[in-house]
Amino acid sequence: MSSTPNLHRRSDPPVTMFPSKAAAMVATLLLSALALGACSVEDTATQNAVASGGTFEFHSPGGNTEIFYEEGERKPLPNFSGESLMEEGVEINLDDYAGQVVVLNAWGQWCAPCRSESDDLQVAHEELQEAGGTILGINVRDYNRTIAQDFVSDNGLTFPSLYDPPFRSAVALGGVPTSVIPTTIVLDKQHRPAAVFLREITYEDILDVALPLTEEA
Repeated sequence: MSSTPNLHRRSDPPVTMFPSKAAAMVATLLLSALALGACSVEDTATQNAVASGGTFEFHSPGGNTEIFYEEGERKPLPNFSGESLMEEGVEINLDDYAGQVVVLNAWGQWCAPCRSESDDLQVAHEELQEAGGTILGINVRDYNRTIAQDFVSDNGLTFPSLYDPPFRSAVALGGVPTSVIPTTIVLDKQHRPAAVFLREITYEDILDVALPLTEEA
């Protein structure tokens, strides 16, 4: 059973990020909502996949919606933090989950694929908690906070989420496209991306990647 992370009180709601020089290079990519089954806002150019320098940088090879990284290819994300969606004034840091497998999921209640996959995320979260991991949501573009909170409560979602309407935390995610929601990033125990999904996912998608990561050193 994973330990409960420490939560820190604070008065200011904006998301705070600690990106390294490499992670601050945010790339936008061509990803069509119809092709991905996701809620896409804008289209830009795709490039090849790389994990360069000392920090993770994302590029989609040929517009792929699933990208996997072997252990030797992985690069870490910097720490980032933000206010809890459900507990106003409470700050959540990625580093609160040090040594745990973390599945980041950028979502919005306005996004149909996000709503559809929420039950699967909850199932995966419960399985991961038993194995030493967690789902960590990033709620984006829900400028009416109450509606997002109601969605969480009404659907019985127990995994934590940062409240980040402008998706500023994307700067810390190595250039993962902000134009495609939902986006899911599976991090190993060192918080290095092992997989990126730019589409609606199932709990099998998550657990097939995340559970083996809990067995890594």
